[in-house]
Amino acid sequence: MSEDRAGLLDGAIWPAENTKLFGHEDAEDFLAQFYRSGKGHHAILIEGPEGIGKATLAFRFANHILAHPDPATAPESIADPDLSSAVSRQIASGASHNLLHLARPVDERTGKVKSAITVDEVRRAGKFFSQTSGTGNWRIVIIDPADDMNRNAANAILKILEEPPKRAMFLVLSHAPGKLLPTIRSRCLPLKLAPLDDSALVSALAHLGIPGEGRALLSAAKGSVSEALKLLNYGGGEIIQAYNDVLSSEGPAARKAMHRLADALSGKESDAIFDFFVSHVGNDVMNRARIAAGEGRIAAAERLARLYSDITEKLNVSDAYNLDRKQTIMEVLSDIKQPRA
Repeated sequence: MSEDRAGLLDGAIWPAENTKLFGHEDAEDFLAQFYRSGKGHHAILIEGPEGIGKATLAFRFANHILAHPDPATAPESIADPDLSSAVSRQIASGASHNLLHLARPVDERTGKVKSAITVDEVRRAGKFFSQTSGTGNWRIVIIDPADDMNRNAANAILKILEEPPKRAMFLVLSHAPGKLLPTIRSRCLPLKLAPLDDSALVSALAHLGIPGEGRALLSAAKGSVSEALKLLNYGGGEIIQAYNDVLSSEGPAARKAMHRLADALSGKESDAIFDFFVSHVGNDVMNRARIAAGEGRIAAAERLARLYSDITEKLNVSDAYNLDRKQTIMEVLSDIKQPRA
């Protein structure tokens, strides 16, 4: 697997090769009309939860632009990529001289994906734009996702956004736009994507060859194809059950359940399911905070909100300094198990 595809989930299709997109027809129509008008913005912020098709949409739009470099004569809608065409084939293989995909790089020492998009990655964009396009076509950069940029990388991309080259297009993907610098958000045209409804998610899973019985987890997937894949192919359902066992047990039984869960999440090749666990815990704590606030238990809501912040910081520090994952998980579970207000 190339570095560009590091982290691709089992059962998923690389977005640049995916010929189908489900549930975002309105967004595609908007982008097609936006481009055809000739008054397009040089940067689009494509927002929405992880795993709903943002990257696939970005590559489809890039394909549309590079296949139709003159906006005035571009089609009124975005067609499925034809992987037999030169443009689509080059994009899918990562060989296009007019498209740069920026994502978290692989650490050469560990072979694992780094925790952030670094400033060195962003410098690739500077070199990319400094090179003359042999075709005179658009030059497109996909930042996937921009939430992963560290501070230096964010500042570096901001400088390019402030003075973009001619015929340059940035497609900035974000799972959580609140994490981005306000100055970056202000220089982008926002395009918000919603989680997939059940019909679109069923179609997306069918496109991946997921059998009908696998679709029973639709509600747990929350409209996300990546969440569905983690539930189906990575034992996500078992992780949720193990987490619930930790919450419902006390004393030695709780400690045993915590160790069992921490062991499962800290083994080799467990990055995908660990990310799933982190997301699930965050959603659980924030949901409990919202319920407490709605019931007028303000003190409990505030404690849970602080707990969410503390857990997030603990996980970020652990990731940044490559701390022992099992110990971090045990600490997070212990924090959650503290007496509730």
